[in-house]
Amino acid sequence: MTEPFALRLPATSANLGPGFDAAAVALDFYLDLEAEPASEFSIHATGRDAERCSRLDGNLVLETYRRILTQNGKDVIPLAIRMTNAIPLGMGCGSSAAGILGAISLAVHFGQLGWSPERILEEGCALEGHPDNIAACWLGGFVTAATEGRRVHYARVEPPSDWRAIVVIPSDPLATSKARAILPDAYSRQDAVANVQSVSLLGLAFAQQRGDLLRIAMQDRIHQPYRAPICPLLPPLLQLPGQNGILGTALSGAGPAVLVVVESESRVAEAVAVIREALKEMPQPELQICRFETSGARQLSAQEQH
Repeated sequence: MTEPFALRLPATSANLGPGFDAAAVALDFYLDLEAEPASEFSIHATGRDAERCSRLDGNLVLETYRRILTQNGKDVIPLAIRMTNAIPLGMGCGSSAAGILGAISLAVHFGQLGWSPERILEEGCALEGHPDNIAACWLGGFVTAATEGRRVHYARVEPPSDWRAIVVIPSDPLATSKARAILPDAYSRQDAVANVQSVSLLGLAFAQQRGDLLRIAMQDRIHQPYRAPICPLLPPLLQLPGQNGILGTALSGAGPAVLVVVESESRVAEAVAVIREALKEMPQPELQICRFETSGARQLSAQEQH
């Protein structure tokens, strides 16, 4: 009988403004999965969106787990799964990336597939359709990634330890498919060049700990202007970088949540105050204050399991 398995997968924020489908950073709130063989499938979920996470029908983790095993000629072993979820679903915080990677890892373990970490990363990117969230969730830190066929090329750095993130989360989720459907099929040369300039600064800003660059490095003309009408938190928050310790702001993934980068722990309170003031005419969102996660997905020890 295959041993029980437990895994922790971090939330992620992708795009980071101009890094559309290319850049993402891991955050320190998580999806924890624990599983063991059983006579039939079951999920006991706690935390955010527990009712949705515990459904057996249409469950991303179960569907992906079954798919991987079936495609690789393995028997589908029923699992009893315990899920503790802190990643909001449909908010642009990488819930699907965490779910996909968790499911692949379960299939590799219980199906004894013997896949390398690189193979799991490649399979996750193929299923997700773009590499940014998957790479950041799997590797941790700030990651830029590109695909060549099924191969994933990536570069990773650890964000400055002083920086903090505030994820501004509205009450209503947004389907990624809707956020993608609103984008145009073509862009002007001026917009393309502006994004190349910003995203070039973005990677170096994280690598060289240059918070002074983030105001420009997180500016975008490819997706944020088109998603702003369906992500109403974004326009007022884009005005904040350069004041009260706020270094940069960007839509988190496809939205509707917004990522705000703050220069240090000591500036978080005033950043929160200015965010609340900027949104005072709107329904007040949740503010998730967090650090950047450097570890990526990892197997949990027995002591860490619930």
